Amino acid sequence: MLIAGIDEAGRGPVLGPMVLAVCCIHKRDEEKLLELGVKDSKLLSAKERERQFSVIKSIAKEFNSIHVSAKEIDFLRDKKSLNEIEAMRIGMLLNELKEKPEIVFVDSPDNIEKNFEKRIRTYLNFDCIIKSEHKADLNYPIVSAASIIAKVERDLEIKKLAEKYGELGSGYPGDEVTIKFLDDWMKSNEVLPEFARNSWDTSRRLLDKKFQKKLF
Repeated sequence: MLIAGIDEAGRGPVLGPMVLAVCCIHKRDEEKLLELGVKDSKLLSAKERERQFSVIKSIAKEFNSIHVSAKEIDFLRDKKSLNEIEAMRIGMLLNELKEKPEIVFVDSPDNIEKNFEKRIRTYLNFDCIIKSEHKADLNYPIVSAASIIAKVERDLEIKKLAEKYGELGSGYPGDEVTIKFLDDWMKSNEVLPEFARNSWDTSRRLLDKKFQKKLF
């Protein structure tokens, strides 16, 4: 039996993409993930995530990811919730799999877990069992594996941005390095960088601040 796990990295940051990943394995190989020590990516060091990432790829029957850029998130959020955007891209990930899984485990961002399953089914072109649960990345090794893939890929994207634009931290609003980067950027520019999510409250506050300074 083929099973799949899905998770995201970068849902909340003001900078950089949101990365969604799917990992598929035969049920009989799930023990290999447990032996590897997979966990929710947030509970692992960057070095350990990278180590596990390479092994997960060798264990997986198939894996894939989608990077949703800041610009795309802003465009879609004009009409859709972030949960809906996530479900849309999950549908794309699953539909593109060469061999379709019988069971899909996914970490639910919806307060009512079942609602996220309904969202995903709207975009699926095949039938399967979907187990949409809170903390699935903690409770199911296959979702932990997907979370590691997503996190490693997002971290790589942030590293590339930092190499080009300078240190920008994790990209999260609560990161002082990230806020300093944005403050410094706005001192020299009229608009936020293209990899910033303009629809985020943090971005709007910075833009409003810049506008007020121009007025006075």
